[in-house]
Amino acid sequence: MMKRVCIALLALLAGSASAETIESAPLNEVWINGGFYTAHFQRDKDLNGANGGIGAEWRFSTVASATAGRFYNSDRAYSNYAGIYYQPWKVGPVRIGAVLGAFDGYPKMRNGGWFPAAIPTLSYEYERVGINVAIIPSYKDRLYGGISLQLKLKAF
Repeated sequence: MMKRVCIALLALLAGSASAETIESAPLNEVWINGGFYTAHFQRDKDLNGANGGIGAEWRFSTVASATAGRFYNSDRAYSNYAGIYYQPWKVGPVRIGAVLGAFDGYPKMRNGGWFPAAIPTLSYEYERVGINVAIIPSYKDRLYGGISLQLKLKAF
């Protein structure tokens, strides 16, 4: 079911008005989030979808931002993350790109140690509220994919 939702979301974006390139311009915004909610593709596993935590995003450009935080992951362990969003395209008000970064805390992935990740993302921001949508790929029996939603509030 979730794979169909993911494919439909990507088809909708691809079939709607063609993606425009965003012109890079400096910004100075800080956003705060409370973690993620993840709808996993694997329904046969007892995975945690309520990935509460705390994080921040510094949008220093119209196309890029830095992010870091901590959350309770799908394997019911604490994870830390740090990365850079790069979103050079948009469809309407939705930014499109990926977050490139590193995570830790997943017991089956490098024994809970740090590992790199590239995750496709969509972002929408309106005044003081926003949402990041991440399409997380599965990796063997070590990381479980899904669609993650991250609500965020603009601090300044």
